[in-house]
Amino acid sequence: MKINICGVNIQAYKNVTFSITKIFGIGIKTSIKICKKLNIQNKKLIKLNEYEKQKLINTIRTLTIENDLKMLIKENLKRILNLNSFKSLRHKNKLPCRGQRTKTNAKTRKKMNHENI
Repeated sequence: MKINICGVNIQAYKNVTFSITKIFGIGIKTSIKICKKLNIQNKKLIKLNEYEKQKLINTIRTLTIENDLKMLIKENLKRILNLNSFKSLRHKNKLPCRGQRTKTNAKTRKKMNHENI
């Protein structure tokens, strides 16, 4: 059985702390903070009453999650690419841009770059 929370189908028989990590933008640390704040740590999602579910949904809606977060990440990457800095040139050439060595490492990144040419 699955329950829809903020547009994501989540398994109802899992612990709330671990089940809400299915939502893009909520990791384990954020979910632990949310559960402590609402005092629902060791409960299954299906065992929550309507009041607790509504509080959980309202708390999650205050966060930047799912499509909003994905759009924010894309906008930040576009902004970096338009700067024409060293980092943006490395992004455009699909090479590591945070100072990693490329002589022996970064094989996957270079392989992906080679296939796109």
